[in-house]
Formats: sequence, C-alpha cells, structure tokens
Amino acid sequence: MFWRGVVGYLPMNIVQGVVGLFSIVVFTRWLSPADYGVYALAFSGMTLAHTLVFSWMEAAMARFHAPEAQAGRLANLFATLYRCWLGAALVFTFIVVAILLAWPAGGPVKIAIAAGLAAILARSLAKLNQERRRAAGDVRGAALMDMAQTLGGFAIGAGLIVAGLRGAAPIAGLGAAAAVVLVFVLPTELRRLEGGEFVPNKAQAYAAYGLPVALSLILALALATTDRFLLAGFLGDTAVGVYHAGYSLANRTLDVMFIWLGAAGGPALIVALERGGGAALQKAAREQAGLMLALGLPAAVGLALVAGPLAHVMVGPALRDGAARVTPWIAASALFAGLTTYYTHQAFTLGRRTGLLLLAMSIPAAANVGLNLILIPRLGLQGAMIATTASYGLGLAASIGLGRFAQPLPLPLGALAKAALASAIMGVAVSRIPGLGGGVLELGVKALAGALVYGALAYVLDIAELRSKGRGAIGVLRARAAT
Repeated sequence: MFWRGVVGYLPMNIVQGVVGLFSIVVFTRWLSPADYGVYALAFSGMTLAHTLVFSWMEAAMARFHAPEAQAGRLANLFATLYRCWLGAALVFTFIVVAILLAWPAGGPVKIAIAAGLAAILARSLAKLNQERRRAAGDVRGAALMDMAQTLGGFAIGAGLIVAGLRGAAPIAGLGAAAAVVLVFVLPTELRRLEGGEFVPNKAQAYAAYGLPVALSLILALALATTDRFLLAGFLGDTAVGVYHAGYSLANRTLDVMFIWLGAAGGPALIVALERGGGAALQKAAREQAGLMLALGLPAAVGLALVAGPLAHVMVGPALRDGAARVTPWIAASALFAGLTTYYTHQAFTLGRRTGLLLLAMSIPAAANVGLNLILIPRLGLQGAMIATTASYGLGLAASIGLGRFAQPLPLPLGALAKAALASAIMGVAVSRIPGLGGGVLELGVKALAGALVYGALAYVLDIAELRSKGRGAIGVLRARAAT
C-alpha cells in the first residue's frame, strides 16, 4: 500500500512543489514586503483556527476508517463525523462574525484575516473528504482533489492580487478553490451517509482521540508561527515578510516531499498494524523511515548549499538577501519537523496515545516561545532562525523518547549513516563549484552536480534499499501506463 501511494501521490507532490515555488516567485514580486507580511500573518491565523476547530475530525477519519470498515460501520462513522463538522461550523461562523463586527479598526490585516477565516469552512470540509479517500486507499481521488485545490488556489489568488486585494488575495484564492472542488465531490460524498446514524458514544471516542491531536497540531503551528508574530512585534511587518520568504523557500520545498511520503505512509502504517500486527508495522515503519532519511537529508543539505542562487532566482529583489540568510537554518528545521510530524509522531496515533503526543509537542513549543523572546531582541532575524532550528531539533528528540511509551517505531540507523555520508560528500563537491553570478546558471549547475553525486552514492551504497525499491516503483509506473 505504501509504494502504491508513493507512486500515486507523485503527481500531487510535483504540482505542490511547482506551485509552491511559483507562489514565492509571484507573491514576493506582486506584493510589497509589508503586504507579504500581512499575507503571512493571515495565513498563520487561518491555519491556527482551522486546526483548533476542525482538525480533530480529520484525524479521527484517518485513524478510525480502517477498524470501522472491518466492523462494517462506515456509514455511522461518516454520519457521526459530518454531523460534528456541521455543529462546529455553525458555532465557528457565529464566533467569527461576532469578532469581525467587534474589530475596532479596518485595514489590510483585518481584510486578510477575514478572508482566511471565511476560507476555513470550505477547506475543512474538503479536507475531511480527502482524509476519507486517503484512508480508503483512493489515491487517485485524494491526489486529484489536492491538485485541483493547489492549482486553483494559486490561479485565483494571483488574479485577486491583480484585482487589488493585496495581502488577502492568496488566502481568498485558497478558499475559493476549495469551494469549487466541493461542488463536484460533496454530493457523492454525502450519499455515503445513507443508512448511517449519529452515535454519541462514538463521537465522544473520536473526540477523545482527535482533540489531543488537534491541540498538538496547535502547538506545532505555534512552533512554526510564533516567530512571525514576535518578529512583527519587535521588528515590524517588513521583517516578517523577509523571514517568511526565506522560511517558505526552504520549508515549502521539504514540506512538499514529506507531505508526499506522509500521504502514502500514514494510512499504510495503520493498515499494517490493524491487519498484520506489530511485526508488519515494524517492517513497514523501517521502510518508510529509511526512505524519508534517504530523501530528506540530502534535500536539506542541498537547500543550504544553494540558498544564495535559489533566493536570487525565486524571491523578489526587496526580500532576496534576507531570504538567502534564512534558508539554510530553516532547511535544517524543516528536516527535523518533517521527520517528527510524518514519522515519529505516528507512534502516538498508532498507539492511540494522543495525550502523549500533546506532551511531546508542548516541549518544543514552549522552548520556541522562550528562545524567541530571548534571542529576537538581541539578535533580530538571526535570533528567530536559531530559536526555530533548536526548537525543532528538541521536538524530534522529545518525540522519539516519548513515542517509546506509545507504539515503539524502529530507527534505521544504517540508512541514516549512509545518507549522512553521501550528503557530506555531496556538500564537499558542490561547495567546490565557484560562483557563477548567483542566477539560474549557478543554481542549475550546483543543483545538478549535487543530484548526480548523491544519486550515484545512493545507488552504490543502496541507501534504504533504494536500488531495489526504485526498480519496484518503476514496475508500478509501467503497469499503470500499460492500463
């Protein structure tokens, strides 16, 4: 199931990566640094609100679909979770309208936050649908939904910038794209509720599992966004724009890869545990962790090596130099975050010990706030970078330690050692290439050299059995092409 998902979600991953990079190119050029900072703040607010109110239902759909399917109770699962979504949406709408009416001032920040809060309803309902598809193994359907929202959100957001909506435009585009997708998928999805009924004790069980997940995600978002709010308070919106540009350049690149692997890996681990027990889980988990290390570690090192030319090509002139300084630090942070979110955190969801997950996220979130408060006033932007990287590293260590009490997962130290060796050799090779003006030529030459060196070493060392697994993936692609 894992490799079918890896292959099936590859087009989605490519679209996310390309659109993510184009978003940086377009939005950092079409928006002023201050408006880009407003967009970053509004996006953070939208994500926090979505997670707080709706993510527990998405988590419950992902975790309980397999056991409820085996028990023949899927209609009840759907009816219960969708009824919960409707109740939460009504309360959320009332609160949002009251807050916006009571907001004493207007301005671009209020408009952007209003757009983000409005987008949450469509995006959360689409996400619930998408989680159902992922859990059921409907790779094609889940991937198509994601690609439609990604492409549509970018296109609509860019159009709204041209129309003069400024920092609120990208956020409004995301909500509009999700609403369009729902027009096509929701009628069919609602028919799955036929014959099902709302089960109160099941709703309580889903909430008991999902709410700690949502709260842990809130802490994860606080870990990822606290620095922006503190930068805004200490240094202003322009500093937020500079930081967010570099953060997006590094984090988005690696995050897309981890989302791809996580989309395939999470459901596969649940199915392995539910159907094959502990032995099957250990085998599947070792395979996934090895692949994440084999791809994630060189990607982070490569981003740090090409931070200058990458920022020169991708980021607007007003934000370019600052983004280049931020990128290497956030590349390390993104590696730690990806391994934590999409691998080590699986121990808590698989073991249904989501209270421990909340504890695991509390440690780096608290450290992040404290370090930012100490370092930003003293070191400015550099302080935020140091605080973020240290906090994510601490979070990975905490998750590994506490995960042993939930559902122990293997740590593929052999794959880690091989990937680290190959990445170090790649780093030496790329660092010896002289500067070529900081543009597309330098970026292309260094990226190609790094890919060739690491690819050759990965093949020779057979990191995480990529040589044999790659042949299997090619076979799946050929079989799909033949049909």
